[in-house]
Amino acid sequence: QNGVMSGLMQMLLLKVSAHITEQLGMAPGGEFREAFKEASKVPFCKFHLGDRPIPVTFKRAIAALSFWQKVKLAWGLCFLSDPISKDDVEKCKQKDLLEQMMAEMIGEFPDLHRTIVSERDIYLTYMLKQAAKQIELPRASENEPRKYIPAVVVGVVGMGHVPGIEKNWNSDLKIQEIMSVPPPSASSKILKFVLKATVFGLLGYGCYRIGHRTVQFVLSMPATQSYLQRLTEVPQQ
Repeated sequence: QNGVMSGLMQMLLLKVSAHITEQLGMAPGGEFREAFKEASKVPFCKFHLGDRPIPVTFKRAIAALSFWQKVKLAWGLCFLSDPISKDDVEKCKQKDLLEQMMAEMIGEFPDLHRTIVSERDIYLTYMLKQAAKQIELPRASENEPRKYIPAVVVGVVGMGHVPGIEKNWNSDLKIQEIMSVPPPSASSKILKFVLKATVFGLLGYGCYRIGHRTVQFVLSMPATQSYLQRLTEVPQQ
């Protein structure tokens, strides 16, 4: 539905998520589920999912990577088996270590960092600023002056996005550009064609093998052989 490469990448990330869940006994994203639970306890609280839609992020990330970067990333995600402990998670909460990990990601996959982290920093900042706009109070008449009250907003984001949100907060943000999905590259079209050809080729070969064996099995049955023998004897008579 969202494209071959985007779908494959989502499957690999689900594999990573399952690996983390198995290692820690808890699924990633627990802070967001906890936020939703707490929001339901607050009267008149509106809960809003403020991140960029996943299909847009995936498609932009895939389009930004070269063919070999895609292969390298897929290989790393496929064979991710490093043990993860709760102590490792706690270490990642340290600002210095987190910044070091982000710097390593920038060095290895700069375009991936731009689409998955930097662009989402802009989007998250924009959505938080929209939510933080002052609320206009209802007026008894048109002549009554407008009155506003500040909005109370609690934003729950990953630690890696906090520096970017702080950096972009006072900027005039426009999100139209980071919401557009670029057209598929030539390599993506070729890979899509190869995958489709492989799938249909395997299906065709499977049907051929099943059909061939079925015919052989039917012909080897005594009843079939007897019937065929009668058919050959009829012209002779």
